[in-house]
Amino acid sequence: MSTVAEGAVGGKRPKAAQRLADSRFAAVLVSPTVLVLVLVIVYPVVAAVIDSTYGVAGLDEETGFVSESEPFVGLGNYTAIFGEAGERFWNAFVNTTFFTVASVSLETVIGVVMALVMNQALRGRGIVRASILVPWAIPTVVSALLWKWIFNTDGVANAVLGTNVLWSAGGLASQVTIIVADVWKTAPFIGLLVLAGLQLIPEEVYEAARMDGAGAWRRFVAITLPLVRPALLVAVLFRMLDALRMFDLPYVLIGPRKESVETLAMLVQDQASNVRYGAAAAYAVILFLYVFAVAFAFVGLLGASVVDDEDAQPGPGLLERWRRRGRPRGSVAP
Repeated sequence: MSTVAEGAVGGKRPKAAQRLADSRFAAVLVSPTVLVLVLVIVYPVVAAVIDSTYGVAGLDEETGFVSESEPFVGLGNYTAIFGEAGERFWNAFVNTTFFTVASVSLETVIGVVMALVMNQALRGRGIVRASILVPWAIPTVVSALLWKWIFNTDGVANAVLGTNVLWSAGGLASQVTIIVADVWKTAPFIGLLVLAGLQLIPEEVYEAARMDGAGAWRRFVAITLPLVRPALLVAVLFRMLDALRMFDLPYVLIGPRKESVETLAMLVQDQASNVRYGAAAAYAVILFLYVFAVAFAFVGLLGASVVDDEDAQPGPGLLERWRRRGRPRGSVAP
């Protein structure tokens, strides 16, 4: 009896030792990735948080002496956004949110339309796909310079519209300029990801829907949208995170320190260029938290339905699900 127990215990020891060795080997393999993440993400965030607790070097209001070092102000740079000094911050915050919502909404609609066009079996489909993706491949600065020429006072936009609008002078006209340029450049990105989702949908599902009497709109709502939803949500999430960090397009197209188009990223750059590193770091931290909160809310609210929804999973059972629930009323299954 004792021999069997000793054998059982002895048999467990090599397995435990093997698991420990595998864990250590796995830790060694992932350590370079962890090190890179720490250097690229963790260290800059921690450094920004530390820098945000310091003010501007100069006259110390408490002592009356001039200090060459930056004074420690704690959370002063954060609480300042709720005072008179925070008016510019909240203006940039509203502009950033407005540009994100407006541009991403338009890009989603246009991108889906682009994907549907590129997915059609048309003659010259390759040329159509290449031409649609050209704007996305152009660098943002080059795109901004192109649209700056278009929206000049004597540019193409005023010539076509027959007006003399000062598009880069600020106000609503400048906001429209930013949105148009951003949608033109990045809508193909959403179209590309949605196209990848469309190509995974079995053609038999559409054939069954046609035989059941479903029209084009019914097929789009009941089949296309549910099946491309995972790809579409990923594209929208990526575009939202990118739009919240918008800097180069309005900076080049309209210019810095324009109240109507200044974003949080532009405000951070302006503060840092004026040697107000503490305020710039605080704004950068707030922008980071804003982006993180949007991503967390987006994934938390919509991530579960993307992963678990059985209707969004192409496969043999999809045809049966359509016949069981997606068939229009009054239709007869063949």
